[in-house]
Amino acid sequence: MKLHIGFCGYSHHTKGYYSNDNSKLTGYLLRLQTEGYCEAYINQQKFEIKKGDLLLVEPGNFYDLYIEGNQMSGDYHLFCEGEWLDEWWKRSVKPTVSRVDLDEKILSLWRNLIIELRRPASVEDNELSQYLLKALLVSLERAVNDISPTVRRPYAVTRMMRYIEEHATSGLKVEDAAQFAGLSVSRAVHLFKSSVGKTMIEYVQEIRLSTAINQMKYTSMTLEHIAHNSGFGTYPYFHRVFKKKYGMSPGQYRKKG
Repeated sequence: MKLHIGFCGYSHHTKGYYSNDNSKLTGYLLRLQTEGYCEAYINQQKFEIKKGDLLLVEPGNFYDLYIEGNQMSGDYHLFCEGEWLDEWWKRSVKPTVSRVDLDEKILSLWRNLIIELRRPASVEDNELSQYLLKALLVSLERAVNDISPTVRRPYAVTRMMRYIEEHATSGLKVEDAAQFAGLSVSRAVHLFKSSVGKTMIEYVQEIRLSTAINQMKYTSMTLEHIAHNSGFGTYPYFHRVFKKKYGMSPGQYRKKG
């Protein structure tokens, strides 16, 4: 199911701007505000768009953008269509405006998609741009779902979970996750445990153990190297945590597998 990208880019406005196309969108419009402020009009309904807001508009809607004369505004934008996109849109709620984090991973995907689209058409028929687009859309969908009212845990907990998932195999500290969510350590520890049903350290250990098991299964690295690579630091500590969880040493587990 091939996707068609009409345009994808970044805009920075320091002067007034007003689009008055007065025609229906034929594809999906995605716009992530990275700087400043603007106003979007969907079917003449006004939406105030601030830094960190993601605008999603489906085909068949009228769209206009207004930036006041003395207002600065910056955004990544994308217009695309295709059967895969139709399915992606339907599989979860897509609010017109969502407040999402300006995650560097999302911005990097967007930037790389822009760069890829600048390349002349190749024999692969822009295969990489198709994958980058899908990765970007799925990442944006996750960002929207993380703040959805249907998610029962507080958004601050989701932020801590995402931070832990990204940094579990490095020198992660509870204080770092709490600071990332804008909470005190005591508040973060209590909120995480009550929402997730496990402590932050237990969540970290789950991720580290999962990482270690994958490396034991699919690499020939030594157990000492795996212990360090998975975030445990030393093999004795890795051995102790692993045996407590699985009832056998890492070496026994590896031989069994």
